[in-house]
Amino acid sequence: MKIAFLMDRLESIDPAWETTSHLMYECNQRGHTVYFLEAHDVYIRGNQVVARMRNITVQPDLSMKRYWRRLIKCLRKDELIFESITDLDALFLRKNPPLNYQTMEFLQPVRQKVFMINDCAGQILGNSKLYTLNFPDIIPETHVSRDPRRLTKIIEGFGGAMVIKPLQRYGGEGVIKVSTRDRENLISLINYYTRASREYSQREPIMVQEYLETAQKDGDVRIMLLNGEIIGAMRRVAKEGDFRTNVKTGARVYRHRVTGPEMEICRKIKPRLIKDGLYFVGIDIIGDRLVEINCVSPGGIPRINRLDKTRLEKKVIDFVEKKVSQHNGHPE
Repeated sequence: MKIAFLMDRLESIDPAWETTSHLMYECNQRGHTVYFLEAHDVYIRGNQVVARMRNITVQPDLSMKRYWRRLIKCLRKDELIFESITDLDALFLRKNPPLNYQTMEFLQPVRQKVFMINDCAGQILGNSKLYTLNFPDIIPETHVSRDPRRLTKIIEGFGGAMVIKPLQRYGGEGVIKVSTRDRENLISLINYYTRASREYSQREPIMVQEYLETAQKDGDVRIMLLNGEIIGAMRRVAKEGDFRTNVKTGARVYRHRVTGPEMEICRKIKPRLIKDGLYFVGIDIIGDRLVEINCVSPGGIPRINRLDKTRLEKKVIDFVEKKVSQHNGHPE
């Protein structure tokens, strides 16, 4: 099979802890031809959706460290391959947020002709933190506005701590906990995040969400879902002096057995995820509340692998191979 990965530059990542590198490695081990491209490499030529790619297939059975060194050497060659997207069997869309909407628009006409994980139309719907509003009964109390006075009034009326979240960032970037104990700073922060000095139509809407106290002691749970089914999970606990549970902000990870309430949350969101073509996602749960759905470049495989002594990437590539076989008219 021909499998391509659309992602950000690979030279700067640590392959030991990157989900994409493990997926690439597994494809390479199975003898698939593996390509790499970035969002700006997709274009239109003669009415066809085409991409500039690099073949990063190397010999199998190398250690991850040696595999990555060989892969990077492939990237540094000037040998670009110009492939029609429809010549691929599968395309992993794993560029970190923010989403490149132009690239998604380029890919939209061929989304039924090549298996994409995750679907470009689904990513447009699911990349924002607003996607959780499809499940209002299982998320914390949530407000979104670009009006600083309205947001301040919400926080004052709530009576407890709340969390401010920019809608398009990831990895905990820009997420802060606020309360009315320091009202002057609160107003200043809200004005900064909404860009209140601009005209109303040009301001940034931000999310203000109930702070769940259980996060301070128990952290949150990252669950990896494949086609709506749980394949792995881990608990993340914030480092001392921080409330954010993102690994990028220094959170520690622990082995976790998924609970009944967590399974129920997964059951409730499964139909919508599959409908939107969001086959491989990472969801974050605090207590019995769903707080985020990560569909653009969900991570967690390497750490869950180490905690549970497993290889979740095998399940993901098994699934991709099955979907491609079905698409090519070879159902099991």
